[in-house]
Amino acid sequence: MGQPIMGGDGVVLRAPRPGDRDGLRAGVDSLVTRFVPAVPDPCTPRDIQRWIDRVRGGAPDRVDYVIADPGTDEILGAAGMHHLRWEEGTGEVGYWVAPWARGRGVATATAIALTQWGLVHGLHRVELLTHPDNWPSQRVAINAGYRREGVRRGGGINRDGSRYDLIVWARLRTDPDGPGLRTLPDLPGGELTDGVVSLRPLWSDDAPNVFALRSLPDVVATTVPSQLPKLDQIERRCAQAPAEWLAGTAADLTIRDAASGAFAGEIGLRYTEPITGQAMIGYSLLTPWRGRGFASRACRMMAAWAFETVGAVRLIAGTAPGNARSQRVLERAGFRREGYEHSRLPGPAGARVDNIMYALLPEDLAPRSG
Repeated sequence: MGQPIMGGDGVVLRAPRPGDRDGLRAGVDSLVTRFVPAVPDPCTPRDIQRWIDRVRGGAPDRVDYVIADPGTDEILGAAGMHHLRWEEGTGEVGYWVAPWARGRGVATATAIALTQWGLVHGLHRVELLTHPDNWPSQRVAINAGYRREGVRRGGGINRDGSRYDLIVWARLRTDPDGPGLRTLPDLPGGELTDGVVSLRPLWSDDAPNVFALRSLPDVVATTVPSQLPKLDQIERRCAQAPAEWLAGTAADLTIRDAASGAFAGEIGLRYTEPITGQAMIGYSLLTPWRGRGFASRACRMMAAWAFETVGAVRLIAGTAPGNARSQRVLERAGFRREGYEHSRLPGPAGARVDNIMYALLPEDLAPRSG
């Protein structure tokens, strides 16, 4: 079990040595201590030496390795297979990667190598658990062929004893090789743009702008449920937006002025019915950017991406009966009014509000105008 594991993409997993202490200590930064609670914070050379000694002593329910460069033996991180239950055929992959080795596929190569090691040695099911905010690790899971199975509520323990959720990914011996399938693929080049408006994925840095947008009275009135937002809720939503995208449930984007990059609003796609090919969109703009055609442009770009890349065949959107501005936005983008829904949505103070339903098919998509 202590033999080195060669990764197929530029990594070797080997037993730690006393001389690895400085390299391992240098690799532990704030991201490692945030997402790997088992690593002490602060992490001292003494902590690293204890880990080396424990690994070299062996344990029946885990194996741990240093991730190293096969050519130079440079330390790239650490990894292991934990919670091994040989009689049940299960185990759990874990890893962390040093700052200088990130963005090179090290984590993916490590996860693949460890997973194959476990399957070859008799495991039937290997799990990989990720923090909801740790979307780079979720990408690793997908690239290593894991499938998202759900959320383990309160499955993680912080250093202060508080609990946090974990996203559960798993790979079975019978699963096909290669990356997992994505319901919502990445945007080509990282954004959509028509030269006037750009759409970029929502993430944690956008929280202040989104909070300001969602605090506008007319936005609050048309949001479901209709209530004033709380900053911590917006921050959590923005931080976890990449995870929702990777899960295939929602693609949330910011609407920006293409020339300056300034935040103008947001637009989102909810893939509510993948089995029927139907998705839903919604959008909001800050007041200074209204009346410039930004919302219609954003809807057209989102629709084209949904039809051409995601594979949706029908988009729906709804507006309040009195929201003539939003109705014009949809009609300019090619949406057609399909019906009037009485008491469709929850409104303020326990009331129910009506909804006008619009739909767009690929052949209805309006051409872009200058």
